[in-house]
Amino acid sequence: MKPSTREWVKKAETDYQLAVVLSRRRKVTFHDHGCFACQQSAEKYLKAKLEEVGILPPKTHDLAKLLKLLLPVEPLWTAMLPTVTLLSDHAVEFRYPGHEATAHDFKKALKAAQMVRKEARASLGLRV
Repeated sequence: MKPSTREWVKKAETDYQLAVVLSRRRKVTFHDHGCFACQQSAEKYLKAKLEEVGILPPKTHDLAKLLKLLLPVEPLWTAMLPTVTLLSDHAVEFRYPGHEATAHDFKKALKAAQMVRKEARASLGLRV
């Protein structure tokens, strides 16, 4: 694995682990932050795969755009399009007044992030 890919994976995994920790909070909840961490993890895992296959990751939070760049090398990932589309909104939506993530939003985001993580790590030859 390329060193630059490892850097993306390290960042992605940190975001994922943060989301897991936040999901276990009961007294004070961090649903907004958890949804954002889920989106960030998925984004960085997709960018890690792009980096590994020699495609310069664009500066975007649009996970569907990133996924579409990967389809020539990972055609089965088409099935993840609804998943990444759900997560893309979490890059901005809950970070500003007027929108708050619910426990249900966070649960769905974490499940989506887990799916992207599992596929990306398997594709990169990493333990899931």
